[in-house]
Amino acid sequence: MNFSNSLASGKKCKSRRCRYWVRLFVILLVSIGTPIPRDPSASAAPESIVGLQPFLQSSSIEIKNAEGSRGLATLINLNPSINAWYLLLLDRGAAAESYHLENADPKRQRLVLDSRNPYGLAIRHGKESSVCELWAGNSSDNLRQSRKSKVPYAPLCDGKLYLRNPTKGHQTPIEAVTEFLRKEVPGGEELVSFVRDTFFAYRYEKKAEEKVEARPSEPLSQRQPDSGPAPALLDPKESGRSVKPTDLGIEIQEPDPGGGMAPGAWYPAKDNPGIYVSVIVPNLIAPEVMRSHKGVVLDLDSVERVGLVYLVAFDLSLFDLHFTLGTEHPGVGWSSHIPDQMRNQALPGPDGIGTSAPLVRTGLVNPMDVSRTVATFTGGFKRLHGAFKYGPLSLKNHGSHYGFLENGVVFSRLQPELATIYVLNDGSTEMKTWTQKDDDLLPGVKYARQNGVPIIDGISHDTGLSVPGSLVGQWGAGNWSGSEDKKLRTMRAGVGLQEFNKRRFLIYAFFWSATPSAMARVFQAYQCRYAMLLDMNALVHTYLAVYQRTGANLYVQHLIRGMSEVDLTVKGRYIPRFLGYADDRDLFYLTRKEVP
Repeated sequence: MNFSNSLASGKKCKSRRCRYWVRLFVILLVSIGTPIPRDPSASAAPESIVGLQPFLQSSSIEIKNAEGSRGLATLINLNPSINAWYLLLLDRGAAAESYHLENADPKRQRLVLDSRNPYGLAIRHGKESSVCELWAGNSSDNLRQSRKSKVPYAPLCDGKLYLRNPTKGHQTPIEAVTEFLRKEVPGGEELVSFVRDTFFAYRYEKKAEEKVEARPSEPLSQRQPDSGPAPALLDPKESGRSVKPTDLGIEIQEPDPGGGMAPGAWYPAKDNPGIYVSVIVPNLIAPEVMRSHKGVVLDLDSVERVGLVYLVAFDLSLFDLHFTLGTEHPGVGWSSHIPDQMRNQALPGPDGIGTSAPLVRTGLVNPMDVSRTVATFTGGFKRLHGAFKYGPLSLKNHGSHYGFLENGVVFSRLQPELATIYVLNDGSTEMKTWTQKDDDLLPGVKYARQNGVPIIDGISHDTGLSVPGSLVGQWGAGNWSGSEDKKLRTMRAGVGLQEFNKRRFLIYAFFWSATPSAMARVFQAYQCRYAMLLDMNALVHTYLAVYQRTGANLYVQHLIRGMSEVDLTVKGRYIPRFLGYADDRDLFYLTRKEVP
């Protein structure tokens, strides 16, 4: 019998089983707001994030507390193909309870409810099964005790699973001020833009205008490591140079005399295999690159032509990429950026939800991955700017809000025509412009983050050069942010994917002051087959750090030295961002692959 149809039609459930299902449905309705499907052919907007999940599986059993009172437990596997996140709902006679559980070993173990164990979950590991007692209804209740601990990841059952607890994400003082201005002060967004476009733009522009020290160096071909990424395509007339990257915080092996680096070459990071560092100045890029796609890419101005760009490459045969949402950003509600006619006033957000609850976002590297984490970097735009105000994409799909997934769970749907970086459950990292057909991949997508439109969108079969995205030179249609008067040059970070010598490299690039056109030229020079913008305007938004471990010691090195200001020091103890404390911003992190 379909219990939801029975409830909707007013028919009474006569059997005990049916009454329990109706009771469960009421719990779900109260705790997560799932709508009653009155018409199977109708497409109702979900009222909770659970309703967004197309692949979830759930089961329920009758449970007992220590006094023998009966209740109901429901376990929801939010994406069985990924098998990482579960939602546990308990009805124990009082207020409905919900717990967000994380499977510590999603490849090998599965969590199930077993009627023979009315006090907890069964954890199945192959043919073996163990009992994980979670609820007892008294002071020794493991779930309630773990919730009271308030730690972001509370271990349960000898670390076989974790309870994800709500936590407050850190934000820097300048972020706090801009958030206040944007939310509480009329015209605050314009004020923030004015401050950014005057004081900070001047500060970073002066940094970008600093003279790059150049001196003779070995030919580029002699500087290139055999196993590294492809070097940049440079103007032959400018070969044999060496520049001194005064802001570089990552130690490299065998720098040139005097600490210089040959532009366009890759230098292995010292004692960190699989990580490479490079620098480049756009006016050294090969003429055939700079002349290509003139109708799409704008001319570079005098500042960005001579600005030093810093890049880090990660060999994807050695690392796995992960993505984690911040405690606050990006949100799931409406962006105020979109045209008014694209907003459905009856919905709290473009996907029908206005909150991620009852799921918990931590803004932290997963504790199970910390020991293998080699790098972290900040993600993309906040939801405020993560949709289109102008151009064709502003008039599609409620303004084309940027989508994102974590551990196979949809927080905001992936939208067609947007630049997307994603990781499949087999560990492979991909980048592409999403299409509606790509939704077929969703059962196996573990992580995904969209951020605008592509900077690079393929390789030309005719020339072999990277092809800039069609909207690189269009401020409004590309949603490149910047100021209302189309001043596109600002601090920016982007990520690209390069394939070279049967290897794949994820390339992160930092620009002191650049337009999307300058970013396109740099990613073209490094022969990326795809590239996209991440975030911009400040070091906190363009943060990247790499980590080295020697025994119990952790060494943190930042791509740009000033990025260390984002990290914290508490009672004399250094605490790195994303590893040591929860952050309100989303992040990517890379872990070294486990040796089979």
